[in-house]
Amino acid sequence: MFNKSDAPFPVWTRFTRSLQQISALVEADIRKLCHDPSELLTRMTQPIIWLLIFGQAMAGTKMIQTGELSYLDYIAPGILAQSILFIAIFHGISLIWEKDMGILQKIMVTPAPRVILVLSRALSAAIRALSQIVVVYLLSFLLGIHLRFDVGALLGVVFFAVLAAGIFSTYSLIVASIVKKRERFMGIGQVLTMPIFFASNALYPITMMPSWIRIVSLFNPLTYLIDGLRSLMIQGGTSHFGLSVDFIVAVSIFSVLVAIATRLYPKILY
Repeated sequence: MFNKSDAPFPVWTRFTRSLQQISALVEADIRKLCHDPSELLTRMTQPIIWLLIFGQAMAGTKMIQTGELSYLDYIAPGILAQSILFIAIFHGISLIWEKDMGILQKIMVTPAPRVILVLSRALSAAIRALSQIVVVYLLSFLLGIHLRFDVGALLGVVFFAVLAAGIFSTYSLIVASIVKKRERFMGIGQVLTMPIFFASNALYPITMMPSWIRIVSLFNPLTYLIDGLRSLMIQGGTSHFGLSVDFIVAVSIFSVLVAIATRLYPKILY
């Protein structure tokens, strides 16, 4: 009889091997980031501009009704999500760069499954996103935004931030798999980022939107990510859809995108 212990690749061995492969690929990306952190430092200026200039200016007008939350309290989670979006959505350009430099071909011949390659890039983007949490929290604290600091809420914020980075970096990977040219990728990325941001609940409640934009926002993953972040990040913040719905929708979208990216990944070489 054939025993499980005799299996050539037990489940635990596969799991640990996958973790080793992911960690190796992520480590290589982090080393590259440490050699040139300029991109990360540049992205850190975006939340500063949005919260200090736009946020305070709009808060003074009192034109946008945000219920019991002040306007700065309301937009802080949206600015965090926006910062992560802008980092993750352009993460795929590194894939095109690696292809042009011949690095990708070396990675593709490794025994790592395609899904591991996709997940490692999503995790790399997630690690980059963690710096934005620090910046937004520090700036929000200085501006007097009513943040939650209990452990459960902080872990929830980190989870949704990592999930946001995973979703948009994987989406970026799909775009890079299709266009294959840096110039086209940058054009598509610039065209998509602002509609995704403005067709969400980052700067104003969904109830204030025209009906057609409201429908678009319901198909926008950023809407659910911000909704979850707002309930976890801000004192008195609530989830419009429910935290469980935000979680289920975000995880489902990420799973679908990972499946699509895994399917397209081998075609990058051609």
